[in-house]
This record gives sequence, C-alpha cells and structure tokens, in this order.
Amino acid sequence: MATTSGRPGIFAVRDVRSLITETAEEGQGLKKAVGATHLTAMGVGAIIGTGIFVVIGEGAGIAGPAVILSFVLAAVACAFSALSYAELASSIPVAGSAYTYTYATLGELVAWIIGWDLILEYGVSVAAIAVGWGGNLNAFLDSAFGVALPDAIAKSPEDGGVFNLPAVFVVLAITFLLIRGVTESARVNLVMVAVKLLVLLFFIVVAFANFGTGNFQPFAPEGVDGVTAAAAVIFFAYIGFDAVSTGSEEAKQPARDLPLAIIGSLVICTIFYVLTATAAIGIASPEQLEGSDAPLAAALDQGAGISWAAAILALGAVVAITSVVLVIMYGQTRIFFAMCRDGLLPQRLAKVNQRYGTPARLTLVLGVLISILAALIPLSEIVKLVNIGTLFAFVLVNIGVIVLRRTRPDMPRPYRVPWSPVLPLLGIAFAVYLMSDLPWDTWVRFVVWLVIGVLIYWLYGYKNSRLRREPSGGTPGWARTPDEGDPQ
Repeated sequence: MATTSGRPGIFAVRDVRSLITETAEEGQGLKKAVGATHLTAMGVGAIIGTGIFVVIGEGAGIAGPAVILSFVLAAVACAFSALSYAELASSIPVAGSAYTYTYATLGELVAWIIGWDLILEYGVSVAAIAVGWGGNLNAFLDSAFGVALPDAIAKSPEDGGVFNLPAVFVVLAITFLLIRGVTESARVNLVMVAVKLLVLLFFIVVAFANFGTGNFQPFAPEGVDGVTAAAAVIFFAYIGFDAVSTGSEEAKQPARDLPLAIIGSLVICTIFYVLTATAAIGIASPEQLEGSDAPLAAALDQGAGISWAAAILALGAVVAITSVVLVIMYGQTRIFFAMCRDGLLPQRLAKVNQRYGTPARLTLVLGVLISILAALIPLSEIVKLVNIGTLFAFVLVNIGVIVLRRTRPDMPRPYRVPWSPVLPLLGIAFAVYLMSDLPWDTWVRFVVWLVIGVLIYWLYGYKNSRLRREPSGGTPGWARTPDEGDPQ
C-alpha cells in the first residue's frame, strides 16, 4: 500500500532533508548543547548499572572463569548493532533514535510500531530500574549506617509494601532535572559516571592486589556452550548504548560526536567489564560469586578480607542506577517528542520550552506516569518486555542501514559501517538468536502491546500524521531508486 486517496500510504517514508529541516522550526527544535564527552558519558551511564554488580555472579555460575570470554562475546554481539546505530545517528541527526531511522527507511507504519515498542521498553525500564534503585538505597543505608526504610514505603504492593516512595522520588527528581536542561542533565550524569567508574576501579585495584590464579582452573568447565549461554545472559548488561542516539538532535557536532560516543561507550564498558570479571575470579571462586546477591562485595569480603567494602559497592550501585534512570528517561522523552512532532501522537506535547530548550510539558507528563508505574504496578512480568523490545529495535536499525544504502546511496554518511551488508546482517542474526531464546509468554505480551499500538495508529496517528498534512515531506515507501539519493 503506497498511497490512499492521493495521500501518502502507511509505508511512506520521511524524506531525510525534511526531517532535518524540522529541527530548525521555531518551538520544535531542541537545543544543541552536548559534545562527545557528555554523549559518551551518557552511553556509559546507560550501560553500567546493576548489571555488572549482579550479573557477573550469574554468568560465572554458567561459564565458570570463562565468563571473561562471555563478556567479550556479548560485547562483540552488541558491536554490530552499535556500528549501525553510529551510521544512522551521524547521517540523520534527529531525535527519535530507531523510530526516526525506521521512518526514513522502512515507512510510517513500521516506524510507529518500533516507536510504540520503544515507549514500552523505555518506560517500563525506567520504572523497574527506579524500583531497583530503592532496593539498593536500602542496602546502602543498611550496610553503611545500619538503618533501612520500612517496607510500607519502600516496596510496591507486589513486594508486600504499600507505596514505593524511593522509586517515586528518583523518577520525579530526574524528571525535573531533565526539564531544567540537557546541559545540566549531562553534567550531573558525567559526575555520576565518574563516581561509578571509580567504585569499579576501587574493586579492580584491591582485587588485583590480592590476586591468585587458583580459581581459574578449570577455565571453561562447560566448554563453548557455557561461554555462549553466559554471553546471552550478560548481553543485557551492555544494553543502553542505543540511548546515545536519542541525543542526536542535541549534539553540537553529530557527524563526529555520535559515532565516537556510541562506539566509545561500548569499548569503555567492555574494558571495565572484562577487568572486573578477571579481578573477581582472581579473589573468589565462581561458586562464591554465584551464591551471592552482591557478588562483587562478597568477593572482596571473602577473597580480600575487606568486610566494609559492601558499603562502597552499595553506594556505587545506587549511583550507577541513578545514572541509568537519567539516561534512559532522557531517551524516552526524546523518542516520544519525535513521535509527537511527527503528529503520530498529540503534537502539542512536542512544544519546546523556550527558557530551558527542552520538551518540558512532555517530560513532566511522562515523569508522573512512570512514577505511578514504579510506585504501584507489578513489574516482575512486564519488565521482560524490555529485552524483546530492545532486540526488535536492533533488528530494524540494522535493516535500516542496508535499506538506506540502496535507497539513498549518495546521502552524506559521516560514518559508514564497514563491510556492509555483512556486519548489519550479523547484527540482525545475533538479535534474532537472542529473541528466539525468550519465553513464549514474553512474545505473547509483546504482540498484544503491538496490536494495541496498531489500533491507536489507525484511530489517531494515520490521519493526524504530519506526513499526510504536509505530504511533500514524504515519499511512498520503497519507491525511491538508487539513482534518487539526496544530493551532496
């Protein structure tokens, strides 16, 4: 379906030049205020969360000391998709990440589906992380001061409480920080990233000072299967680099800074993850790591005899999670903003506050909704949708690179994925493999959510789309030929 009644159809794509032009419209464009350092810190901030503080124990239980290789393998699996994100982010420096890239390559309906998917992924992720923040705050208060908040105000009804006050607090605090401005948010995130890297560095230094090789035998008790199985678990500790691309429109020099930040943040986190895993195995056995809810603290306590390390690592976890909430919620607001500006959701929400240069109204609405979700709604099951939603986005972004190379061969690409389409196809293969391993009930919930989204698109998005009100901004999907690329 290319057109309906002379209007662009559901598979019409947005012209890249039109997308970029919109960012300069009064009241519709975001403030260009962040550079490579802050963007890289956003990537590190989104990636390093509770994952490294917890998942290393689970991975070690599966692969043994070879969990070190699992961290490398998971990083390689992410790298293929990261390269595709880097190409599209530098070529289409517009808010919206995978949603915008899909709109420019695969058409409006597919873009809506991925945008709707990302709304759920980011929203549920922020709420779940905020709940985890409250739990880690209590762990820090207990280990450092011997006190803890009562369950009634520290846990959701699902976990035996009444109202999760810490989760609400962190979401609303981050909401007002994001309203205040992207520059202020990036600076705060940079400080938090520095703190959590210092905490990991503290662990690495102390562990290597007490290092031994006894725990490395046997190195791979489960062989290659154990390494790959652990990599599938560890993969999700790397998710977050895609959030950097949501800052495309606010980057000072997107052509240079975005590829550097996306790839750089993945490299930095891989180095820290591998060093941390090696150090942990050097002072604690895989069984000790697997048997603890706080494996790094347990490693220092049992392997190095530093019992007070739990407080430092608990503080690191609190700071790490705060940074993740900030970056993921930032990404959520920018994706929602792009969809509103395109008319697929209420366009009035895309109004940029002239004082702060941010979509303040939209940010406040999302902050309130997510805080309610974090405070009251059971998250144990729907949080599984975060994984499938992320992997689905990875698939479409990799496809987008391949399609855009054909439909816009002459479009300026400051960064190009090498050996395309081989590496994007590998990115697709890794994502599909991990999606196929997810539980059946997760797929059912995912399909139900997408069906709801398609209904909303038919009832609201299709007729209110900017593409239909200003049809010159789009081209029927798949209609362009290789000779119709954008001029240099």
